[in-house]
Amino acid sequence: MKQIVVASTNPVKIQAALNGFRQLFASEQFEARGISVPSGVSAQPMSNAETLQGALHRVEAARRATPDADYWIGIEGGCEDSAEGMTVFAWVVALDGAGKMGKSRTATFFLPQEVSELVRQGMELGDADDAVFGRKNSKQQNGSVGLLTEDVITRLTYYEQAVILALIPFKNAHFRWRMNSEH
Repeated sequence: MKQIVVASTNPVKIQAALNGFRQLFASEQFEARGISVPSGVSAQPMSNAETLQGALHRVEAARRATPDADYWIGIEGGCEDSAEGMTVFAWVVALDGAGKMGKSRTATFFLPQEVSELVRQGMELGDADDAVFGRKNSKQQNGSVGLLTEDVITRLTYYEQAVILALIPFKNAHFRWRMNSEH
């Protein structure tokens, strides 16, 4: 059975990674576990570049901490503010024992102003969601995307698709891929 180490103890991220591998590699057996590692970026990344950097830091830290795994996954959620409003997205970075890397970014969506204002004031997105929607620990449940879509898309399904997309270079190993930790 192949071992996946997810660079987070968030059960949604662990399950999304496991589901993504199981869907793309249905004939193989996987198990996943999470470990707590630092992102090396702000608690709430506020740009595309910072969010990607966080996912890269997490996956490398997970690899160093658990070198015996077959795969490592880093998932980092972030926001970016612009004149159009504040958007949300996440980066997923996958790494295998041979050093092959895959990367993917989730779809992007806009936050309502009530949530955006709290994030601009320094609150993490999950805490801002909890405050606005009257929830507790939504970041380990359905997240912003689930709250705003009434669970048509949950945080789990949102991350799952990005995990699958990050695994494309592993599924298509016969192609050459220009991805590494130097970005």
